[in-house]
Amino acid sequence: MKASTGWILDGIPETREQVLMMQTLGFAPRHVIVLNAPDSVLIERNLGKRIDPVTREIYHTTFDWPPESEVQNRLVEPEGISEVETAGKLLEYHRNIIRILPAYPKILKAISADQPCVDVFYQALTYVQTNRRSNAPFTPRVLLCGPMGSGKSLQASLLAQKYGLVNVCCGQLLKEAVEDQSKLGELIKSFFEKEKTVPDDVVMKVLKERLDQHDCVQRGWVLHGFPRDQDQAHMLASLGYSPNRVFFLNVPLDSILERLTLRRVDPVTGERYHLMYKPPPTLEIQARLLQNPKDSEERVRLQTDLFYRNSMELEQFYKQAITLNGDQDPYTVFEYIESGIINPLPKKVL
Repeated sequence: MKASTGWILDGIPETREQVLMMQTLGFAPRHVIVLNAPDSVLIERNLGKRIDPVTREIYHTTFDWPPESEVQNRLVEPEGISEVETAGKLLEYHRNIIRILPAYPKILKAISADQPCVDVFYQALTYVQTNRRSNAPFTPRVLLCGPMGSGKSLQASLLAQKYGLVNVCCGQLLKEAVEDQSKLGELIKSFFEKEKTVPDDVVMKVLKERLDQHDCVQRGWVLHGFPRDQDQAHMLASLGYSPNRVFFLNVPLDSILERLTLRRVDPVTGERYHLMYKPPPTLEIQARLLQNPKDSEERVRLQTDLFYRNSMELEQFYKQAITLNGDQDPYTVFEYIESGIINPLPKKVL
């Protein structure tokens, strides 16, 4: 899906854990709508549901009854809609929703669903058509630097969500360019297939195109994945893209290895696991889990060593950079980053 197209997501997240996973993967919605209605109304609505076993179309005994008698006669009551079952699901929903909503404090809109659906629709449409301005005290251009596994993607998502910034992930931009099948995308694809590094000038073409777009100029951006060394930083600056806040997330090698080398994926379901933080529920699943070659200990050690060898020059280039301990709770890290954005940068003592 192209970034300019947009998306609408329904049915997930259902838990706080799913919220964190989405943020880690870079899914940062610009608008979040919660439809509220009394439990008694929701139970009554659910009890009236009927399903056509032939077409799988859903009907309702009160609000949407089919006119054809043939369809009426074959409708059946779906499983799991009894009053007791519905009440149980609502109880679970209420337990989870109070842990989900705090994750979207600035972009949340509650709309009563206990009204005609056309009214609900137009209230929702009006909200999503509003343009949010960043609530930061200036237009932030944030650069996050850190080794793989340091939490850059999650912090970028949190910043994008709270301050309305555009989340610019260099690696994701390259993948999107390949999906677009443009001439530049075909060139990038050739490097991907050979498992070679995409040349800096090619990366900059993709990055320039994104940072020049109106939303980045107006709302600001948070960039991660580039630059990785001083030459790339010079190239970025020469084209006029100078961040006004730079953060280095330092994480020791042992913690990075623990975060990355224990990640696994289920080839059957696509579900992601972590052998320590999110172990598979059964031995059968555990036996079939696979590790991404990029998460091998050898690759992780190599990439981490490469980052820290270049980081000193990068820190010297970005003299106003703020260095943070990334080996702590991600929301604690975010509070430090947020403080660095809101507060003026300290003046250097000569």
